[in-house]
Amino acid sequence: MKQTPSVFYQIFVRSFCDSNRDGIGDLNGVTSKLAYLQDLGVEGIWLSPIFRSPSYHKYDITNYWEIDPEFGTLDDFKRLLHEAHSRGIIVILDFVLNHSSSQHHWFQEARKGKDNYFRDYYNWKTPAEIKRLGVEHRKETADSQEKNPWHWAKRGETEKYYGMFWNQMPDLNLDHQPLREELYKTCKFWLEIGADGFRMDAARHIYPEYEVEKAYDFWVEFREEMEKVKPNFYLVGEVWTQAKKVAPFYRGLKANFDFDLSYELQNIANSGEDKKGIIKMLLANYKVFAKENPDFIAANMLTNHDMERIGSVVKGDQNKLKMLANLLFTLPGQPFVYYGEELGMLGKKPDENIREAFLWNTRFQDKDRTNWKKPRYNTDSKVTPLLQQSQDENSLYRHYKKLIQFRRSQGALAQVYHPNLAQVKIENPNIIAFKRPHDSGDLWVFHNISKESQEVAVDLSAFETLWGQLQNGFLSPFEMLVLKKR
Repeated sequence: MKQTPSVFYQIFVRSFCDSNRDGIGDLNGVTSKLAYLQDLGVEGIWLSPIFRSPSYHKYDITNYWEIDPEFGTLDDFKRLLHEAHSRGIIVILDFVLNHSSSQHHWFQEARKGKDNYFRDYYNWKTPAEIKRLGVEHRKETADSQEKNPWHWAKRGETEKYYGMFWNQMPDLNLDHQPLREELYKTCKFWLEIGADGFRMDAARHIYPEYEVEKAYDFWVEFREEMEKVKPNFYLVGEVWTQAKKVAPFYRGLKANFDFDLSYELQNIANSGEDKKGIIKMLLANYKVFAKENPDFIAANMLTNHDMERIGSVVKGDQNKLKMLANLLFTLPGQPFVYYGEELGMLGKKPDENIREAFLWNTRFQDKDRTNWKKPRYNTDSKVTPLLQQSQDENSLYRHYKKLIQFRRSQGALAQVYHPNLAQVKIENPNIIAFKRPHDSGDLWVFHNISKESQEVAVDLSAFETLWGQLQNGFLSPFEMLVLKKR
């Protein structure tokens, strides 16, 4: 297994590729597209939840031990692992330890009463206890708009249960040792099957906000337990908050998604200016992360399955999408590409609309396209399908492919651990400039983030040009220049 993939690709399984013509994406569909991912340059894939669940998204699990039949079988998953590994691609599973489905037999038993064996698998309190603790309500967060997280399970009940996302997703009580051991056993099973690691959903919220400190130690223990089975397993957390609050999670989680960077890249694309100083921000964040874990991995993304698609953020502007890809693949860290970003796929909330079908070919020729929902944003008239983009040298897809290959070919860009980043002073808010120091040779990178040509004062005679060019000392709109010292 390749321990630190250069580029990850996030797959919402239901929407990616339909292998059996039932309209729903599945594991065999993913397997059939591994050659595409390998050719793109992907070295790791993150699968959205594939376990048994009553919902389309599968984030409310009813059985952690079984593949949902909509997606296939255990043998299908094993085949996917084998084929991926043969191509040098690792596979990580989206795992939900924050909550279960309210239809899980644990909760169905727990709601029967205080004496039930499974009662302590969840968090229960009387209204008086909740009021005394002052936790009746919570502030909305980017990942949950639920303000009233305590819910009644049935009429006549004296205690409420905690569910911070909604009442159909009761939070699990990870202080309860039998539950904790059951979850560890389950996760180890999937590692033993051959999975290479996990993306941990709602990692910040595995304990209620008022007990968040407990989560830091839990993730240390979780990592240590999993390493008993697979020492080099990969672990990335969804900790959707500011860097200073993310930092303590690095004690246990090897990687965390950088939401600060995601939002700042969106701001840059829409303003054309680096108002906050993105390099300064990253250097400050890295310093905070390194205090908790010097071997931290910054998992970078433009957007993901819970966010408005980047294509819609920039209103389909292909030049801005290429510029954002330039930044994603030249900044330090480990980039994650949300499926279809390389096509410029579109989508705005509600969530179903940011999880629409991948466009492999024109509609009537596309045997692999899913149709579990009618697309609102991603139709042939709004987004050019892959087959057509693959034949267009100037397409976004071809740009992504070139960028990923370029990133992998340069040691300074491909470095994942210990982010190698230095500021290059430049008095122009329309230019982002930085250096990537490396033993194989330092790289200087300049990004024009505006729609106007910008002057870049650099003596080119001292450098080898690896990407881009200057026109009479000016960098064209939204273009990138990468230089290496001669």
